[in-house]
Order: sequence, then structure tokens, then C-alpha cells
Amino acid sequence: MSSHPARRRTRQRQVILEELRSLGCHPTALTIYNAVRDRLPRVSLGTVYRNLHVLAEQGEIRVLESLGERTLFDHRTDDHLHVVCERCGKVADVDSGTISMPEALPDFVSGYEITGIRGGLVGICPECQNTSVSPRP
Repeated sequence: MSSHPARRRTRQRQVILEELRSLGCHPTALTIYNAVRDRLPRVSLGTVYRNLHVLAEQGEIRVLESLGERTLFDHRTDDHLHVVCERCGKVADVDSGTISMPEALPDFVSGYEITGIRGGLVGICPECQNTSVSPRP
């Protein structure tokens, strides 16, 4: 009995996952593609994109689609928030351990059984606070 192709760990998928983890940020598919090409020169952007979504379906990575107009990828799958700089677009992790639950949650979630923390916050990163960078268009 053969395994489902989406479940098989191909060399391409393994390299994509390794490169995503090594970047240590929240890159776009294009950034990951450029990193992967050093190891797999014949890989296409479409192949990288498809494999990123397979890895997300398998729960090995997360797709961050709600953080602005860009689709970003996160190698961390544990519950945590993201903070997005409204000036430069930089994304950083906010560990859920730094947020006391349920005391820090607003009243509008009362009555819910909270099962995790996902999503994002918006702010201005330390670098942008120290410069006069204009907000992104």
C-alpha cells in the first residue's frame, strides 16, 4: 500500500522545512524559495508554494494570512501571537506565556472556553520608534 503523496516527506519538502526553520523569521514564499534554490537549483516557486501549503495541512508549519497583505509562513506551531509593525511590516513572535489568561482577555470573550492563542497584534517596532520612517502605504 503506497502512502498518499501529500503525506510523504519528499526531499524537496524536507529542504523547504529546513530552510524555513533556519530563516528564523516569518518569511514569504519568495524568501523561502530563494533560500531553497541554493540547495535545490531546479526547484520552482510553484513547487515551494505547494509544499509550504502541504506542510501547513500536515500541521508542521503555520500560514499567516491575516497579517497584512502578505502571506507569511511560520515554523512555530505552538500557540503564540504575532505583533506586526504598522510602519515597516516586520512580524515578531509574542509567546503566549507572557500573557496571563484569562485575566488579559477582554470581556467580549466571556462565556467562551479558550483553547489557544493565535492571531496578531499591531504596533510600532523598536527600530521604527527610533526613526522617522513613514507608515507603509
